[in-house]
Amino acid sequence: MPPVADGRHEEAFLEMLAAERGAAANTLKAYAADLADFAAHAARAGEAPASCGAATIESYIDGLAQAGLSARTAARRLSCLRQFQRFLAREGVRADDPTMRVDTPRAGRSLPRVLAEEEVEALLRAASPEGGLPERRQRVALAALEILYATGMRISEMLALPARALAGDGRVLLVRGKGGRERIVPLGDAARAAAAALLALDDGRSLFLFPGRDPRHPLTRQGFDRILREVALKAGLDPARLSPHVLRHSFATHLLANGADLLSLQRLLGHADVATTQIYTHVLAERLQRLVEAHHPLAMQHSAGEGLS
Repeated sequence: MPPVADGRHEEAFLEMLAAERGAAANTLKAYAADLADFAAHAARAGEAPASCGAATIESYIDGLAQAGLSARTAARRLSCLRQFQRFLAREGVRADDPTMRVDTPRAGRSLPRVLAEEEVEALLRAASPEGGLPERRQRVALAALEILYATGMRISEMLALPARALAGDGRVLLVRGKGGRERIVPLGDAARAAAAALLALDDGRSLFLFPGRDPRHPLTRQGFDRILREVALKAGLDPARLSPHVLRHSFATHLLANGADLLSLQRLLGHADVATTQIYTHVLAERLQRLVEAHHPLAMQHSAGEGLS
């Protein structure tokens, strides 16, 4: 006769969550539903939740995927079961934790949002002197867009740039990134000219390349977001599609599409690990496919054959 799940262990677990961790009512309700769903699965396997094996938990998680639930949902339910089984082990109800042998479902990493090259060009036109923005906002917008798209730097890195960043010939910028790591990024002619125009307007009153209303402090992220929204509307783009990070992704994507290699991109973006940069490998795959189609002898023969048919 299979073990009977009477629910007392689940009830004790939920009481612990409420008393020791201050879990909200909605959290307790969700956990109770998850535990009840697993209890029904365990019963079909002839086991009770408090004494089940790893195979039963694995089959439950696999069944969630087969039922069409997302990896995120499956991972959340497994998290609930992990906490439950650890509670049982801590209370001496069981000697082991079967969830230690169960892998967490991994959600596929979504591709970064990017702008098309012509959309970036439209933004730069809208931020140009001919775009109709008031002079100060225009110079801030153009310098920021040129620098973000030319370097791929993070918005926090750009707003922290000192006014002296363009000292010398200004062909490179020293950027202080996450964890205090420094890197050097090249700066193109258009970005240097736009930054120099902004500096000329400020006339040395601020220590920052992008000063805020109080020149003792840099422009805030919120202040830049308002300018970016105004430029997006002038360019005919949906502001919801645009952010400084979208420009960073666009820089990386367009660079790879035009021949850059992944390790160089890693250094430019300031990623500590190339694994982070690998979110852009779909661009490399597309580029390689085009290269093969354009230059591989068999692909060329196939195209020639189609032309003769």
